[in-house]
Amino acid sequence: MAKGDQIYVMRDLAGVPGLYQHHGIDCGDGTVIHYSKARDIAEIARTSYEAFAWGNPVYTVRQSIIYTPDTVMERATSRLGERQYDLLQNNCEHFANWCTTGRSESRQLANFGLQTNQLNLPELRRLADRDRHVTTPEQARANFQKALGDIATAYNTTLADQQTAQKDVRDWHRVAQKALNNRREDLARAALHRKVAASKRAEMLTTQLSELVELELNLQRNRAFVQRQVGSGWVGE
Repeated sequence: MAKGDQIYVMRDLAGVPGLYQHHGIDCGDGTVIHYSKARDIAEIARTSYEAFAWGNPVYTVRQSIIYTPDTVMERATSRLGERQYDLLQNNCEHFANWCTTGRSESRQLANFGLQTNQLNLPELRRLADRDRHVTTPEQARANFQKALGDIATAYNTTLADQQTAQKDVRDWHRVAQKALNNRREDLARAALHRKVAASKRAEMLTTQLSELVELELNLQRNRAFVQRQVGSGWVGE
C-alpha cells in the first residue's frame, strides 16, 4: 500500500462480521481520507489508519488506476469536510472510486442488486439530497415516516423471496439425492445446477436484507438529527 492507493477494510453490520467493504484513500503517511462516521453526520475526513481500520486488516483495491498518486490525493483532499453521504448515491466506495478513476460508482451495490433506480424509496432519496433542510419539521417527520414504511415493505418482500430461495435450495438438494438413488446422474446434475442457482440467489437476497438494515439505520440517524434541530428551535432554511 502506498500514497494514492484505494484501500478498504471489512466492516461489521448489525452484529454480522465482515459484511461490507469500507473504502478510503491511503495518504502514504499513516493517514487515510474516507467517509468517516465517527460523528452523527458522516464526513469526508483525514484520520489515522487505526480509526479507518477498526482493528481489521487493510486491503488494496486492484483495478486500473487512471490518475497519478498526486492527482488522486488532490481529488481526495478537495472533498475534505463534505457531509453528503448517501448509501445509494454517494457512499465511501463512490468517493474512493471517484478519486482514483473519476467514476463515482459502487460495485458493492451492483453486486448486491441495489441500485438507486431499483428501490422504490423516493422519500429516502429526497432526504439524502438534504430535503430536511428545505422543509418544515412537520414535513420532515412525515417524510421520515413514509421512508421507514417503504423500507419495511422492501424488507418484507425481500425476506419472503429469500425464504423461497432457501426452500428451493433444500428442494433441489432432495431431488438430486433421489435422482442419484435411482442412478439418474443426468437428472441429478440438472437438479444440482438448480440448487446452485437458488443458493446464489439466497445469498444475494441475504445481502440485500443487510443493506436495507443499513438504510434504516442511516434514516434513523437523519431523523435524530432533525429532532435535535427541532429541539434547538430550527424552523427550516
